Amino acid sequence: MTERAAGSGPAGVASRVGAPLRAGWRRVLHLWRASLGFRVVIVTMLLGILVLTAVGTYLYGSIAQGLVDSRQRIASEDSLRDATDAQGQFDSTDQTDTQAKLTQFATTLINTYRRDAGNETRYVVLTRFDNNNSPFIVGPIESGSVGVRFIPDELRQQVAGQPDRQHLQVATIDEGGGSISAVIVGQKVELPVAGNYGLYFIYPMDREREIISFIGQTFLFGGAALILLIGAIAFVVTRLVADPVRRAAAVAERFAEGNLNERMRAKGEDDLARLGNSFNGMAASIQQQIAQLENLSRVQQRFVSDVSHELRTPLTTIRMAGDLIHDSRGDFEPTVARSAELLRGELDRFESLLSDLLEISRFDAGAAVLEVEASDLRACVERAVDAHRTLAARKGTQLVVNAPTSPVVADMDSRRIERILRNLVANAIEHGEGKPVEVTIGANDSAVAVTVRDHGVGLRPGEAALVFTRFWRADPARARTTGGTGLGLAIALEDARLHAGRLEAWGARGEGSCFRLTLPRRADATITSSPLPLSPLAGEAARLRASGDDPDDSPPSGLGRPADDDTLRLRRIVVERAP
Repeated sequence: MTERAAGSGPAGVASRVGAPLRAGWRRVLHLWRASLGFRVVIVTMLLGILVLTAVGTYLYGSIAQGLVDSRQRIASEDSLRDATDAQGQFDSTDQTDTQAKLTQFATTLINTYRRDAGNETRYVVLTRFDNNNSPFIVGPIESGSVGVRFIPDELRQQVAGQPDRQHLQVATIDEGGGSISAVIVGQKVELPVAGNYGLYFIYPMDREREIISFIGQTFLFGGAALILLIGAIAFVVTRLVADPVRRAAAVAERFAEGNLNERMRAKGEDDLARLGNSFNGMAASIQQQIAQLENLSRVQQRFVSDVSHELRTPLTTIRMAGDLIHDSRGDFEPTVARSAELLRGELDRFESLLSDLLEISRFDAGAAVLEVEASDLRACVERAVDAHRTLAARKGTQLVVNAPTSPVVADMDSRRIERILRNLVANAIEHGEGKPVEVTIGANDSAVAVTVRDHGVGLRPGEAALVFTRFWRADPARARTTGGTGLGLAIALEDARLHAGRLEAWGARGEGSCFRLTLPRRADATITSSPLPLSPLAGEAARLRASGDDPDDSPPSGLGRPADDDTLRLRRIVVERAP
């Protein structure tokens, strides 16, 4: 009952009324942002309203003032003629014996000057001057309902002060139950025996008011019709310009999607035709350049593939000869023996480079194929770490693996994932400056992830986006000790993309770097969020929460936490620092 009453109150009514208004306002804003034609029409109509308002106001004022001036001129001429006639009548009358006769004559004369027919009305008033001391008192005499009370005091003083002149003023009078402006013309007349009086002719401006009202309505309706016509014209003109632009935008979108044969229709010699011709020329040039680049890319891919394959045979022969020389190095002089060892190392690096080049050529040719099966990510991590124990011991680097006790199963090609992890661990050891390298495994409902963190030299700003570029090195002057080819991270990125996964890098100068590999749990699934944070600071906070050291039990965003204490246990695999 209370809710119904509240909903029917002023607030409820305002809410029901305001919702459609807000929805309409949002639609108008959307049209304003999305439609060029709508903006042009609205702006044109607003400017038209401003211009028509200014011009209409000026014309309306000019016409109204012209009507008033015309009315004043006519009233002045008309009243001067009748005032002269009245003065002649007073001068020739013989009704001056008594005050009553003179008053009767004056009343009859004033009423003859009143007009109350047709389109023109005129009232006449005769009133005594304030400084008239004659004992004969006539009036005041009024010819109708508009009398002495509507004559301004200022006008009466002017007529009395300057009796030899005609005086005119516009004032407001009451007529027919309403107020109306009127032209009042006054001048002096001299009555026999009675002295000086003021004769006032009052001209109500009914006709002028009707004319001005009609002109105002005409301006209003004509202006509204003209604004609508301007809007329609602006709409038509905008369509003539906007439609070719929309077609050009649609062609450009299809061209950007890869339909390089899309072209604009260009007819005539106007600006839009020149735009279409320019766009078509640009599209043809881009298509030609893309075709050239594709041909060049195919030639390069074929060259790399052919060279890599062709080098296999001589490399095998050189490998056999190198192994034979290396096995016999004990019989050589020390310098020759050292050369044999160097030859063996460079052959290993050359063979690795050829393998990487062949793998890159497969990716470029789209021939890389996944052999997907459900596998435990922890096993891949253990094999990758075990493969680098000797290198870590030689570098004095401690390897720490944080893995959950429960299996972390995902659909993957174990060989390719292990190759990614081997590359990430080797790079972390190489650039870790002998400091610990941490490998962390995590999982959530949609994905599994591995992060490899080192505490070495780190990356400069902007280098995190370049580490996956082929043959790119953060510090070209820095000597590598593991014999990298410069293609490892590029191949790792392609392997991650084959799995519909992500391989991301983070680094800060002096803080080390962190690489995160995220894979979907199922081959046909989509990653919604990564189970592990890319930032090491967030990773440290996550490990503190998982170990129970952090009083805040809420997990960080995107980090899946086990549900009980048994699954919270982490297994730490530590490769002890070499003595």
